[in-house]
Amino acid sequence: MQKSLKNSLYLGLAVLSLGAAAVVNTTADAASKAKVSSDVTMKTDATTRNVEATGKNALYSKPGTVKGAKRVASKSTMKKLANSSKSGDYFRAYRVAKTNKGLVYYKVVTMDGKYRGYIYGGKDTSVFAGGIKSADTTTTAMMPTKTTGYHIANAKKNGLWTAPKNTQYKAKSVSLYGANAKDTFTVSKAATKTREGSLYYYVTDDQDNSIAGWIYAGKGYNASATTQSLGGLALKASDAKATADNSVTVNYIGSNGNSVGTSTFVTATKNTKQNDKVGAATTNAAGQTLAAFINDASNTPAGYKVTTAATDADSNSTKAVYGGTVTVDVYKVATSTIAFYTPSADGLTAGTQLNANDFSKGKPAITAEQAAELTGKSDDSIVSSATGKAITDSFFEKQTLYSKLLKATSDMTIGGTTIKNGESYYMTYTYSSPKTATANATAKYGDTIRVVFDQQATKADTLPGVSNTGVTNY
Repeated sequence: MQKSLKNSLYLGLAVLSLGAAAVVNTTADAASKAKVSSDVTMKTDATTRNVEATGKNALYSKPGTVKGAKRVASKSTMKKLANSSKSGDYFRAYRVAKTNKGLVYYKVVTMDGKYRGYIYGGKDTSVFAGGIKSADTTTTAMMPTKTTGYHIANAKKNGLWTAPKNTQYKAKSVSLYGANAKDTFTVSKAATKTREGSLYYYVTDDQDNSIAGWIYAGKGYNASATTQSLGGLALKASDAKATADNSVTVNYIGSNGNSVGTSTFVTATKNTKQNDKVGAATTNAAGQTLAAFINDASNTPAGYKVTTAATDADSNSTKAVYGGTVTVDVYKVATSTIAFYTPSADGLTAGTQLNANDFSKGKPAITAEQAAELTGKSDDSIVSSATGKAITDSFFEKQTLYSKLLKATSDMTIGGTTIKNGESYYMTYTYSSPKTATANATAKYGDTIRVVFDQQATKADTLPGVSNTGVTNY
């Protein structure tokens, strides 16, 4: 009995010892578990707190090492967000927490509001690290060469925003109350969404500068384009919906007698009715009369131009009625490009082609007005039958062009000038009107114009003054 009692005492002490050890271990675990020592709202400029996931850490409902923290988004999900091509998957950091272990956690939310929680951010509150890093949600874009005269194309489809959508947290649409279809807007900034690459312009209403914001701009303004891709913007005021009571169809007829396209004139005048005559002074939302609308290149089918006869108001717009159609004759146009050549040995064709780097300052410059002359009726010759001269005569006759400074690699004679091996020299290029005309005897608009330059070598160690002042793309 004593032995049994003794064994019972030993067993009891053993159990008590194990229990005590368990209490000690539990206390130690509790003491080692991280606790939040501070959790405060971030006060820095909100736009400096745009971040993106690195994919290194998961997102939790509380700082990840704190008791009760639940996983909101796995490390795998955060990696997908890190590699996303959508601005909505950027984050905004808005609170910062520190644990008693010295770890930093940021509370973040995605720009689209789908994910929200705490993520490990390193050990320094002055920098984003660990599971997130700073992000530039937009990048500055090149300003358009045209900054004024824009209109809102369709406010229901593309309106104004306080920031390009999802590039700032809670970016919102701007009220257009008080604006109308005739209001013009001026562009003052341009940016692209870093992930999508889509272009936005910041525009301000010229009639009410309280109406301003970012708007999707498509491909942006292109000075050399015949049609524009401007997203939510337009270069003409938006018309009302076309009906038989307020519109006229313009039917453009090609040289073969077939229609090549149509456009629709919509009056801004109220309460017009079908078959009412369109007044000569009646205008659309953009302030254009029907005659002006007919001759506006942006309304003409791409690749065509209105003939002189078609501009006669008596034969078109003054006979128009609402709900009716006017026909307009057009011709097909084509645009030529220019290539530069030395003369051929026989003088009948172009010789060796000159490239941009053959000139000391690149391709010879031409004006925008001259560049427009490269477009004409596709059946017309670029050499005038009346004068026998090419259209490029006025472009280059008064320009003195030079090559870069060159060094002879052998004895040579150029244009009667002898240059010995090792001597420095440059070439002077002089436009040849007769040789250019001969080289383009059969060229029509749309063909490459072979512009011919005579060349003369001059021995020198430096270039003379250069009159060619830049490069124009054409």
